[in-house]
Amino acid sequence: MKKAGRKLYIAASMWILTVCAGMAQGDSTILTYREFIGFVWQQHPLARQAELQMDFADAALLSARGAFDPVLSSGWNEKYFDDKHYYRIFDAGFRIPTWYGLSVTGGYENTDGTYLNPENKTDQNGLWTLGVEANLLQGLLIDERRAALQQAKVYQQAAENERKIMLNELLFAASQAFLNWQAVYNTQGIIRESIQLAEEYLEATKQLHINGAKPAIDTLEAFLIVQDRLSRLQTNQVEFVKAKQQIENFLWFDQIPLELQETTQPAGIVENDFEAQVPPSLDQLILNHPEILEKEYKKTQYEIDQRLKRDKLKPKLKLKYNSLLATPDDGIAPNFYLSNYKWGFNFSMPILLRSERAAIENTGLKIREVEFSILDKQNSLKNKIEGNLESQLFLEAQVALQQQNVGNYGLLLEAERERFSYGESSVFLLNKREEKYLETRVKLVELTAKLQQAKLEYLFVTGTILDSIVGMDAND
Repeated sequence: MKKAGRKLYIAASMWILTVCAGMAQGDSTILTYREFIGFVWQQHPLARQAELQMDFADAALLSARGAFDPVLSSGWNEKYFDDKHYYRIFDAGFRIPTWYGLSVTGGYENTDGTYLNPENKTDQNGLWTLGVEANLLQGLLIDERRAALQQAKVYQQAAENERKIMLNELLFAASQAFLNWQAVYNTQGIIRESIQLAEEYLEATKQLHINGAKPAIDTLEAFLIVQDRLSRLQTNQVEFVKAKQQIENFLWFDQIPLELQETTQPAGIVENDFEAQVPPSLDQLILNHPEILEKEYKKTQYEIDQRLKRDKLKPKLKLKYNSLLATPDDGIAPNFYLSNYKWGFNFSMPILLRSERAAIENTGLKIREVEFSILDKQNSLKNKIEGNLESQLFLEAQVALQQQNVGNYGLLLEAERERFSYGESSVFLLNKREEKYLETRVKLVELTAKLQQAKLEYLFVTGTILDSIVGMDAND
């Protein structure tokens, strides 16, 4: 995915200087959807924010692993009072936690003093210890450290999924803005073309009036047609400015917002390439949907917490055993004797376990709540996806029909122009033909944009916008 992102970024960077830095003023620059969306993916602040999710997860995992770090400790205590040396106690030790509720411990003690507690007394060489501490009931299979580490690993998967959700939402909003910009721009081109034709007819009508072939009222009618179309262009230009501003909301470079040059124009709508890969099955697509996975990861974390809380129902039984190793006066290495050791155990158990049972019940309710939410989301996604696929079929049929209408109205307009050139038609009839032809062309742009929007919504609803962008680059 990172390799694909770099390729898209390089492709987008090829036009950044000409499109946004003004080095090609006066020459039209075509901005394709692929270039635009690749640049949004790499440079938009929200895209970079999404990448931080993995950093958060790595930090959480590192913190959880820290609970298993070995620990070194040491201490020195002395007491002097009334010119008497009461005691000197030096101790140092280590603890190495392991995965299965077992800790390896060791240490060294060296003490001296007149009023030293006999239990703490050692010879001049000190006393070494090496042993283990084990939880035999509660904490044997799971404890807070292991639960935290398991949840941190799940959090890593959830963070990657959250990153994908954030990028899907960003790229969907950016793609919508690009689609709107394309539609408004293409409509503007049709309107400008109609204005040019209306001005030509106005000049022709004036000439016919001068020659006595047309009354003066026809020139006024032709002039009003030009005015109406200019008014329509002004309305479109307001929409175009808004659409351009929406596009610029998604253009950033090195944390600096960019502006499009006046000469920059979008590629054709049909070149957007919103085609999605057909999934093996709708059920599989829904199971792998990022929003479903988000809930599944939350459920998994609750289940880990549930196992930990169930373990709290067990009594606490901790066993401690340490071998005592003394160093003889004539040696340098401590001796090991089976008879020298200390051991013990600690046992405790709440009588009623009300707090523990309440915690288990509370976590169980959270799990059920997530399960109900998953069922609702699965049904909602299934209906949205099926509805979207049906809408695409209807829109494809409408686009095909509208393309035929444009062709037919184009033929009618050409015939009316032919009649007008022979004086067998009027500006009024010609204007009606042009208006209808204009309406059908604008309608075709709108339907094409709606079809592209439906394809884009399919990618968004299925959570595969990011995958489709990577797929664009993989197909090159």
